[in-house]
Amino acid sequence: MKGSIRVGLVGYGMASKRFHAPLIAAQEGLSLVAIASRDSAKVRVDWPDVPVEASPEALFARDDIDLVVIPTPNATHYPLVSQALAAGKHVVVDKPFTVSVDEAEKLCLQAIEAKRLLSVFHNRRWDGDFLTVRNLIDSQALGRVVHFESHFDRYRPEIPTRWRESPGPGAGLWFDLGSHLLDQALVLFGRPQSIWLDLAEQRDGAQVDDYFHAVLRYDQRRVVLHAGALVAAAGARFTVHGSRASYIKHGLDPQEDMLKRGDRLPTPHWGEDWRHGMLTIGQVREGGQPELHEVPTLPGDYLAYYTGVRDAILGRAPLPVTAEAALEVMRLLEAGVESARSGQAVAIGGA
Repeated sequence: MKGSIRVGLVGYGMASKRFHAPLIAAQEGLSLVAIASRDSAKVRVDWPDVPVEASPEALFARDDIDLVVIPTPNATHYPLVSQALAAGKHVVVDKPFTVSVDEAEKLCLQAIEAKRLLSVFHNRRWDGDFLTVRNLIDSQALGRVVHFESHFDRYRPEIPTRWRESPGPGAGLWFDLGSHLLDQALVLFGRPQSIWLDLAEQRDGAQVDDYFHAVLRYDQRRVVLHAGALVAAAGARFTVHGSRASYIKHGLDPQEDMLKRGDRLPTPHWGEDWRHGMLTIGQVREGGQPELHEVPTLPGDYLAYYTGVRDAILGRAPLPVTAEAALEVMRLLEAGVESARSGQAVAIGGA
């Protein structure tokens, strides 16, 4: 393949408008050549020179598209990805991969048989705070990690009218933010031995879960993943305790807010977070005082995901997020739902 990789985008909702279209347009070596949408006027406000197809099927039939990006409602992921692979396209699908392990397994197999690349947009691997945590853990700055706590709390008391807030496969906060936090935990620590999950509907009028608290068990280590929609005073984003030191970081990665307000790459100081974390190094000698060090937060870089997809299609590097890695997330999402229903921890096979 020579020149730009030609990209088709399915749908033009929030995820397409705020994340995928701007990142694709900013990535050298990718070219946005068509968008499938029933509302062409909405698309042309932002992308007046990009052709609009009336349906995903029309987009898949185009010969001038190499890669299809699918940021559509969760329940549509499986049929749309399957159709795109059958049409001979490489595919990026938004998280969560699908709404069931069975669907995810079928798509993994189909991609292999079609000899096409299939990736899932787990973009929060490139949050600046997560990159910082990963660097601290990899460098052994914390020693042996015994407790890892990850919160994604927000204050959203009003329930918007959208599919995520309506009962159905893949709806609710667990499949939404839970997939992000599970993916990050898997990157850092691999598959847990078990998962215990508590779900709740806390807002007035809520029809799907808007709160979750999950505990992943790893021998001596515990990983806590938590999110809520009624948190006006958010606590720490990350709390990590190790045999040598602790790290605490407040505030969410700024890239989503930058994209929401219309910032576009390349932009000076992209992804920079002024809310740095604090490393506390314990002292073993009697009477010794802990050492406190501010840890500058590394810049976030969502564009790195599409850089990796481009390089994988060109045969230069492996996919930044494989379908198999996303399948692991699906297994934990399903096991979590089983735990929430039974009230018991669920063992994870092969851990």
